[in-house]
Amino acid sequence: MSEKKSNPKPIRWSVFIPCFIVIGGAALLGIINNEWLTAVTSGIFGWSLSNFGWLYQIVAMVTLIVAFLLTFSKVGKIRFGGPDAKSKYSFGSWFAMTLTGGIATGLITYGVNEVLIYFGNIYGELDGYGIQPLSDEAGYFAMGRCFYNWTFIPYAMYALSGVIIAYMYFNRKKELSVAASLTPLFGDKITTGVWKAIIDTLSVLAIALGLAASLGAGLALIGTGLSAAYGVAQGPVVWFTLTAIITATFTIASVTGIDKGIKWLAGLTSKIFYVLLILLFIIGPTVYILNMANVGLGYWLDRFWMWGFDPYLVGGEALVTWWTMYDWAIWIAYAPLMGIFFAIIAHGRTVRQFMIINWLLPSVFGYVWFSVWGSTALKWQTDGKADIISAIQEGGAVAGIWEFLKHVPLGSILIPVIIVALIAAFSTTADTMSTTIATLCTKNSRHDEEPAIWQKIVWGVSIGLIACIMVAFGGGAQGVDGVKYLAACGGFVVLAIFVLQVAAAIKVFFLDPETKKDIVDSVDQVEKAEK
Repeated sequence: MSEKKSNPKPIRWSVFIPCFIVIGGAALLGIINNEWLTAVTSGIFGWSLSNFGWLYQIVAMVTLIVAFLLTFSKVGKIRFGGPDAKSKYSFGSWFAMTLTGGIATGLITYGVNEVLIYFGNIYGELDGYGIQPLSDEAGYFAMGRCFYNWTFIPYAMYALSGVIIAYMYFNRKKELSVAASLTPLFGDKITTGVWKAIIDTLSVLAIALGLAASLGAGLALIGTGLSAAYGVAQGPVVWFTLTAIITATFTIASVTGIDKGIKWLAGLTSKIFYVLLILLFIIGPTVYILNMANVGLGYWLDRFWMWGFDPYLVGGEALVTWWTMYDWAIWIAYAPLMGIFFAIIAHGRTVRQFMIINWLLPSVFGYVWFSVWGSTALKWQTDGKADIISAIQEGGAVAGIWEFLKHVPLGSILIPVIIVALIAAFSTTADTMSTTIATLCTKNSRHDEEPAIWQKIVWGVSIGLIACIMVAFGGGAQGVDGVKYLAACGGFVVLAIFVLQVAAAIKVFFLDPETKKDIVDSVDQVEKAEK
């Protein structure tokens, strides 16, 4: 593929206008009457997850099974673009873009915080199982539940959405859109008229709301870090300043395009992640980390089916609704648009390679990250080296990491590095998603063309503004309730579309005779990236 060029093609106003009205309206409403906006999104949050938790769980488990079959069956030999298609990015660059573009700031935000929230039963997460807070079993539970929430199940959602979009675009020569991924079910009529506009519009809204939530949680995290480390008081001025910095960062990256901006930013962010992981593994309680990695995984696998299908009746709403179902809603909100981005950079790769890079490796990385960071935090909490639970109780759900970092050797150096990593991770995700949204809002868009720069700026600023407003004025018990409500709404909006994508993937990969023609045995070798 040649260097990407700016896309001068016409705008899809049927998608752009309604999305901009809803997103811009939400930002404006947040300024004028944030309490009403928070109340409405809270109502939708509670209703959707309480009434459809069973569906989220079934979809999650089916997605996991389909991802496994795609990876390890003959279907994995299909190459996007045909047997002779060549890949553009090296495996290292490809993985860096998918990893950092997909997780936003989630691992840093919750690698310590979520483990200790469960361990201390801060919001009642252990009540459903009757586990005693601060006990050994509470520690095993905390590790196992984080592995469940952050590894193979959620990444299967990203990967499945991406693989069906990539296959339909590169091999079946359909357009680059969410609607086109549903043609195995409805035929080409789904890519024309009002249905196409509705599907793509809902997908844009879902990712915008989901991304706003992730950015909002990250803004809250950076704000608490500045307060804890440097005494900077949190408030609207801090939130808007941080938003401006992040917006400027990803705007510069957007101008330079995927091949330079996103690739460079993702490379920087991933390297920071790797260094932090290795450093903490070396200086942390290494044997304890390895032991808890084993026990936590065993604890999850021992409860695999119950956790996998419980809508909240067994574990309780504090755990299942507020954490797992919220997580599934966020991942599903991201999936269709994240799938388009993953498809854009997957040309020339096989289905198996795609699933390894977008499902298996990120899942393993999440497992290792929570093993290292979570286990270290548990050890220091139980030994009295750091009171992370009290920090969370006083400062909110995202405050524990800064108390943790104060006790890490070279913590005074690591804290600003973490803040830089958070800003870089924000910017990478905002860049990839604003680029993808702009692509979806452009007629006849292609994987080797960049959408208009002004579109990427408009969407990025809009998303950042919603996140900033919801954090500044819609806090709540966990400090980021407003953005969590907003994100869950986004996931519920796109749930039906994702269910259809799962069904389309099953049909086209396992039931369609035409697909067998694309299964070839010859080109399983790893290609060298084009320079």
